[in-house]
Amino acid sequence: MTRIGVFGCGRIGRMHALNIASHPRTELVSVFDVIEEAARETARVTGAKVASSIEAIVDDHQIDAVLIASPTDTHVDLMTLAAKAGKAVLCEKPIDLDMDRVKSCWAEIASLDPVVMIGFNRRFDPTFQELERRLSSGAIGKLEQLAITSRDPAPPPAAYIKASGGLFRDMTIHDFDLARYFAGDIVEVHATGANLVEPEIEALGDIDSAMITMRTVSGALVHISNSRRAIYGYDQRIEAFGESGMLQAGNQRDTSLSFWGSAGTDIKDPIMDFFIERYTPAYHAEIDHFIDCIEKGTKPIVGFQDGLEALRLADAALKSLRTGQTVKLD
Repeated sequence: MTRIGVFGCGRIGRMHALNIASHPRTELVSVFDVIEEAARETARVTGAKVASSIEAIVDDHQIDAVLIASPTDTHVDLMTLAAKAGKAVLCEKPIDLDMDRVKSCWAEIASLDPVVMIGFNRRFDPTFQELERRLSSGAIGKLEQLAITSRDPAPPPAAYIKASGGLFRDMTIHDFDLARYFAGDIVEVHATGANLVEPEIEALGDIDSAMITMRTVSGALVHISNSRRAIYGYDQRIEAFGESGMLQAGNQRDTSLSFWGSAGTDIKDPIMDFFIERYTPAYHAEIDHFIDCIEKGTKPIVGFQDGLEALRLADAALKSLRTGQTVKLD
């Protein structure tokens, strides 16, 4: 039984806490949040105890691992403390908004050979995993083009935007990781952005719409399309095109039923409207993989370096947006 402590009891932290509490191979020992009411409510619904401090979790020798779902600017410090205490770490993305802090963090803990997993949950989506399996098996021959569409149903609150680090580091970072997962390392990034959705986002110095084109080491081309608003729901699609075919992963719906009648043809259920709902199986599989790594002493399929590389692509996209130039990567 793996005993886990959770840092952060907001929307994503509470979801993780509930998943851990219901997992047959884990015990949710304690939770911590600087907002005590959030911690108390999460403890109430999971049966965990409320930790009085960060140290109460880090110094608890009975806790094997921590899940970090607190604000981004706390990730590096919490990861460092946990790794030095010998605990495995599952940390939500991004590791940090500053690349130098990310590199310094790894320099400080690398010698400990810690189990560090980054929360790119989309790698654990069953449909995306099957797409990757078929792509790797040569189902469409050599990959030539990869198109990733990722659009939120509605913009987040202004307070969230202020602390998010911007569209590329907050939202697109998932798509950068998927691009590497499917197509390999990236050598060129060109980004275009605009404010087409929410004026307040522009006032905060961010964009709400973006298109990014990239080139991989193999020469394949990647296109990412982002928007902070899709009125029809949470739009998550992937298309992989190769020399001998194409693979598509479409949006998820509650059922596959369609209706044909006088009002219209092929009318289907709406697509899912929230990231937690859409990726529920992926979040459960993510915890399963984390526990497997702890029990078997293996490395996660999405580790610290993947978090660093996704941030590197986000930084390159931001540089391209500001300069209008294609950014070349080593």
